[in-house]
Amino acid sequence: MPGGISRDVAWTLFCEWTESDSLRRHVLAVEAAMRAYARRFGADEELWGITGLLHDLDYERHPSLVDGHPRVAMAELERLGYPPELIRAIGSHADEMAIPRESPLEKTLYAVDELSGFVLAVAYVRPEGLDGMTPKSVKKKMKTAAFAAAVDRDQLRHGAEQLGVDFDDHVAFVIAALAEQAGVLLGDRATG
Repeated sequence: MPGGISRDVAWTLFCEWTESDSLRRHVLAVEAAMRAYARRFGADEELWGITGLLHDLDYERHPSLVDGHPRVAMAELERLGYPPELIRAIGSHADEMAIPRESPLEKTLYAVDELSGFVLAVAYVRPEGLDGMTPKSVKKKMKTAAFAAAVDRDQLRHGAEQLGVDFDDHVAFVIAALAEQAGVLLGDRATG
């Protein structure tokens, strides 16, 4: 990353702003999916990973989608010298910002954000966690309105469409990316 911005510095910053273990696990999941897609697309893995890591930087302190998240994070990251493409991607992941998602980085962040959280939620209720999870098991949970009710099912599908990938392939890809980090993401639940 330009300017000596590292993954360790970004993670320290996120942890200074965020006490919630669940939100920390969420951004680690998004980071894992972003890094996997960066490898698939031949993109800058550090830039994509750090974008995933920092996309919800201000969510715990400033959750208001009207005048808080992600505006506060964008201003702070600009002040700290983070790359403009990272800051724009963070802005574009929030529909309320009305920033068109144009770059592969922006489209990927939007596509993996909610899906990563949903896949983790499914993993938490499965004895096997992420092991052996399939798109079919994720789609089955999507049909249960009460399960992870805050997740917009249409947004999950729309993200894959914007990215230009088949939904089932997208889900399988994200599951595989998260499974590589199961120990960190699920802790003692990683092995069921």
